[in-house]
Amino acid sequence: MYHAPVLLSESLDYLAITPEGIYVDATFGGGGHSGALLAQLSGKGRLYGFDQDADAQQNALLPPFVGNPNFRFIRSNFRHLKNQLRSEGVKAGTVSGILADLGVSSYQLDTPERGFSYRFDAELDMRMNTEGPLTAADLLNTYSSEKLQKVLGELGEVRNARTLAQAIVQRREQLPFRTTGDLTEICDKYRMGERPRYLSQVYQALRMEVNDELGALSDFLAAAFEMLAPEGRLAVITFHSIEDRMVKNYLKAGNIAGEAQKDFYGNISRPWLSGLKKALEPGTVEMKENARSRSAKLRVGIKV
Repeated sequence: MYHAPVLLSESLDYLAITPEGIYVDATFGGGGHSGALLAQLSGKGRLYGFDQDADAQQNALLPPFVGNPNFRFIRSNFRHLKNQLRSEGVKAGTVSGILADLGVSSYQLDTPERGFSYRFDAELDMRMNTEGPLTAADLLNTYSSEKLQKVLGELGEVRNARTLAQAIVQRREQLPFRTTGDLTEICDKYRMGERPRYLSQVYQALRMEVNDELGALSDFLAAAFEMLAPEGRLAVITFHSIEDRMVKNYLKAGNIAGEAQKDFYGNISRPWLSGLKKALEPGTVEMKENARSRSAKLRVGIKV
């Protein structure tokens, strides 16, 4: 399977789907969420599936998507959601619901040549869009020690980020980084704590930086609000504390910093109603069947 859809029934339930509404799956991937959502549409109902990965695009050529008049695949980063939808004739303020399942897919992790996992020795790539300009190897071979420390510390919460960053710079002066094996070797030399956790933190940080995931999420949230109709719903599944905090803040205050905005009269602006009292996490059965769902959190907002 390309990727087991996490919190599938819950996310669709909270989108409150109407058969003739306009919907967006901002992270199409293997089409798990899209397939279930599409099954609920009829008549003039439309679903737009976004993904920047060419491999994901191939899934859109399979049933139930191929030839389905209610579905349109758009190969694009979801940060460009507003412009892409407008080019499709979708007006701002008319979308009924938007779903996003953030992070890396099981397929990407399990495909050695993509370079996302320390479990395989492969080229250090990590690009979700394989036509993107920056690979993980480029990053390791060009970033300053200070910039590497920031990436590792903030995005991966690596405890000895400074030490590892300095070691990376020293190593590349003798031999540039090329493969996941090169990276794993130096991580093993300087790691703190359990090996799987440490390596996961380092690889996660580099992946998020290569793909500018936080910048893309910020752009996406702003675009989603603009495109949603009044009472339209936004459902976002996160797997990382920083991303979850960004989504939580945005649904609370309308900005990723979570800072309350006031009008001329001092009234606090509340652009969203909460669709959930708190983040929803997978149940015991789902976590047992799909280990990668364990850190998932679903947040839902309703546009005022």
